[in-house]
Amino acid sequence: MTVSKIKCLEDLNGLRSAPVLNKYESASLSRELVSRMDEADWFTIGIMAPSSKVAMLALRQMESIFNWSAMQVVNQPKEEGPVFLKANQKTGDIHIRIEYGLGEGILLSCQHNEEQKNADTIGPLPLEFF
Repeated sequence: MTVSKIKCLEDLNGLRSAPVLNKYESASLSRELVSRMDEADWFTIGIMAPSSKVAMLALRQMESIFNWSAMQVVNQPKEEGPVFLKANQKTGDIHIRIEYGLGEGILLSCQHNEEQKNADTIGPLPLEFF
């Protein structure tokens, strides 16, 4: 992870890994994130993590914080290694695959029921952000 000055969610765009945030940056981003999430109908979540266990822990924390229904793992690798987890709140499905060469962090895509509205992807946020 890299240390940088993050002032708004857009400052995360294009980062390969989530930055280390201080408490002020985290609080500011949390306020902005909640505001952006209020505009979405549902979410897809991408988690780049060193293991399935770490990725699932981050997702379960999000489910708890936002009072989402628990999503179910459809498939996950049997071997250990860095992973990319993709969760779809609308379907309730979680897919996990081994993926080398990724950074670490959470990508949150704000989805809309109206097709003409584009998804808004936020992140990467730190794995422990929530």
